[in-house]
Amino acid sequence: LLTLCIASCLLAPGCHGAQGRFAYKLLHDLFTNYSSALRPMEDTDSALNVTLQVTLSQIIDMDERNQVLTSYLWVRQAWLDAHLTWDKDAYDGIDSIRIPSSYVWRPDIILYNNADDHFGGSMETKVVLRSDGHIMWDSPAITKSSCKVDVSYFPFDGQQCLLTFGSWTYNGNQINLHNQLDTGDLTDFVENVEWEVLGMPATRNVITYGCCSEPYPDVTYTLLLRRRASFYIFNLLLPCIMVSFLAPLSFYLPADSGEKVSLGVTVLLALTVFQLLVAESMPPSESVPLIGKYYIATMTMVTASTALTIFIMNIHHCGPGARPIPPWARRLILHHMARLCCVYEVGESCKNPQQAVVEQVSRGDPGDLGESPSKGEVGTKAGGCPWDHCLCHHDGLLRNVSYIAGCFRRHRATQRRTGEWKKVAKVMDRFFMWVFFLMVLFMSLLILGKAA
Repeated sequence: LLTLCIASCLLAPGCHGAQGRFAYKLLHDLFTNYSSALRPMEDTDSALNVTLQVTLSQIIDMDERNQVLTSYLWVRQAWLDAHLTWDKDAYDGIDSIRIPSSYVWRPDIILYNNADDHFGGSMETKVVLRSDGHIMWDSPAITKSSCKVDVSYFPFDGQQCLLTFGSWTYNGNQINLHNQLDTGDLTDFVENVEWEVLGMPATRNVITYGCCSEPYPDVTYTLLLRRRASFYIFNLLLPCIMVSFLAPLSFYLPADSGEKVSLGVTVLLALTVFQLLVAESMPPSESVPLIGKYYIATMTMVTASTALTIFIMNIHHCGPGARPIPPWARRLILHHMARLCCVYEVGESCKNPQQAVVEQVSRGDPGDLGESPSKGEVGTKAGGCPWDHCLCHHDGLLRNVSYIAGCFRRHRATQRRTGEWKKVAKVMDRFFMWVFFLMVLFMSLLILGKAA
């Protein structure tokens, strides 16, 4: 009696054991005379409709130098297999089964712009087979696709990477490939720390290649990316701007410090290091990135400032044999540019210069010393010393005093001329300091404006 109850339970429509037996019987009946090598069509002249849908799960890496995008995708393919249909009432109401994908015929949909060395496809996951013959195959895939990278506005750039899927052997007369939606699915996308995904539109293309006369349809997903520039702003751009603002300060250093040229060379070496860091991550193309152009312009400016510093130091260290300042240079540099740059000596002011008074007093000193012997001579005469009987040998004494006074006058003139050349160098230092400060500010605003 117990055996009869168990047998009746197995044959009952609602029994789980019966479901397993019918599923096994269904699998055996479907694949007894089935071949996965042939396209499952009753009419071999008609095209098989295949729909494709891609879900972007994660952007693993974007290699700008090699122009390769590594992404994690979920690829869903659906088609109708006319040889795998059954009456679900004959198999205890079984409407769908899940079987290994290797059991059924699969379209050879691959990524056309694959850049992987192994050229691997999707994972061997199971397919969902329904009673009406519809097959749905969901498979995850890690793809490496070639992506043309434009780094003209790095690090404020955006990229458009194409993912082109199509059949490799079946033409459009055999497989009619369509995209299920007008865009890729981004609902399960994991946010990337470097790239922001703006969209993933899908388009269907029918292309006739040079090798074949038949058309080949494909579905192309355009991945719209925008770089998150915060990392590069704080690690590449801001240090460069701060270092470049040090270059004009070399004009502010005193010429006697001996560090003017050293500062310019140090800034140039620092910019060279930043330039090498950018060049290592960029592809070797003709398009120079925006930050690279900024580095080159700043390095050119620092080189020019170092050359001008050497020229100005040569003017500052003019020796006693220097020529007098030309009248045009005295008028342009010592008068107009000195007032413009607010360069003055000790005791002077930009609003009330006292240079003329100081020069007048300094010019009167040697004259007084030079005239002191004649005054002494007059005093000697007034003292009643007889001219013929004077024991002072006044002729030799006057010649010596005149020689000393002449040497002192020449020394003061040389000092005055040397001081004027030093002031010329100081005025030029201040003038070029403001000019280069404005240049650095203009270049910084220009690069930010182009990035915007």
